[in-house]
Amino acid sequence: MILLLLITGVCSAQTTVQYQDKFDKPLDTLNWKVEMLPGNQAKVTTEDQKLVINAPFGVTVWFKHELTGPIRIEYDWKVVVADGINDRLSDLNQFWMATDPKNKDLFTRTGKFSEYDSLSLYYVGMGGNKNTTTRFRKYQGNGERKLLQEYTDQSHLLKPNHNYHITIEVMNGVTRFSVDGVVYFSLTDPELLTRGFFGFRSTHARHEISNFRVLRP
Repeated sequence: MILLLLITGVCSAQTTVQYQDKFDKPLDTLNWKVEMLPGNQAKVTTEDQKLVINAPFGVTVWFKHELTGPIRIEYDWKVVVADGINDRLSDLNQFWMATDPKNKDLFTRTGKFSEYDSLSLYYVGMGGNKNTTTRFRKYQGNGERKLLQEYTDQSHLLKPNHNYHITIEVMNGVTRFSVDGVVYFSLTDPELLTRGFFGFRSTHARHEISNFRVLRP
């Protein structure tokens, strides 16, 4: 089962599964859009029930279904550091509630990071800048990428080959980003972005992502 396009199962007493992808079949381009700069062994594939991103340069993998709050997004993500040509401990990044104020078609970019500056969205760059920063931004839709919070301590940076469980919530006037059950960022936003698209984002690294789910209360 690649994707559930309707609410098909109860996850708990409070939530239902709206979408999920087990990555157990070839990547479905009806549901995912890859924007990636070419280079050494650059590819996005599914292997062993994982979405594998192997990228020497910028890459975004968009989930092509627009999401609306209240919502919770969950997935597991490992930054692989072994002997691969693109292995590097950096850039476990994500966009959510992304829209383009000037274009209804969001999926028009090449994977170059600066091309996303004009979008409206929330962004967390975990272990960015060669694993020296973890940052939370709100892109304003006019080129401004407002920095909301930043960590530089080791506990908020990446560990090699650790399978992180990521949770993103947008509900009740708040968006929240949590890692392994710990809230890293929480924003009470009077202009909360409550609809838009989700994307995995990275550059020059190899990643394994699994257990992608979107849940509604």
